[in-house]
Amino acid sequence: MPGNDELARRRYEKLVERLESLMRAALKPEYEGYCGQLILGVDDLAEMGELKDVRRAAREAGRRLGWRATTRLVGGRLFVLDEREVPEEIERLAGDAAAAAIDRARQENHRPHG
Repeated sequence: MPGNDELARRRYEKLVERLESLMRAALKPEYEGYCGQLILGVDDLAEMGELKDVRRAAREAGRRLGWRATTRLVGGRLFVLDEREVPEEIERLAGDAAAAAIDRARQENHRPHG
């Protein structure tokens, strides 16, 4: 059965490459590779295979990107997060961006709907 092992290894490697590509695409250039996250929905997970394999592949893809990757399953979605310590200037930039997004959302909520 060595053929099966080789097939499984290639399938796993393709999954790692796909996840690495998705994780890289989700990065914001201004954060210099920090604050990485990827959220995979139920449909994504069903398409990718066994949850344990997806989690393992996501952690491997994260290592390739220099992340300290962790995975969390919440409500059927898999969150892949970079838990490295973030440099202060990038943390401040990310915090400012989050505050601006919250302000925009509040303003949109208070606009009269016509």
